[in-house]
Amino acid sequence: SPTSCQPNGAHEEALQDEIEQLKQKDLALDQEIAQLLSEGYSLEELEKHISLLHEYNDIKDAGQMLLGKLAVIRGVTTKQLYPEYDLELSD
Repeated sequence: SPTSCQPNGAHEEALQDEIEQLKQKDLALDQEIAQLLSEGYSLEELEKHISLLHEYNDIKDAGQMLLGKLAVIRGVTTKQLYPEYDLELSD
């Protein structure tokens, strides 16, 4: 329908805004990396930390999925299982 489509100019403007936001994010990340390097971190060390964080998040996601399935089986909420497994809600 015509109301669900943006005019071509609006679409172009939205794309330009998104490109600008990505450029700003790229610049901020470059500055953050430069700061970490100036604090004595190496690129290899930073890459290792990033890799470990990805692995941690994958494991955490799997654990959350298992807790969710267990909660369904028991007919409780996931939140109710946390104390049983000594988990904090922020975990």
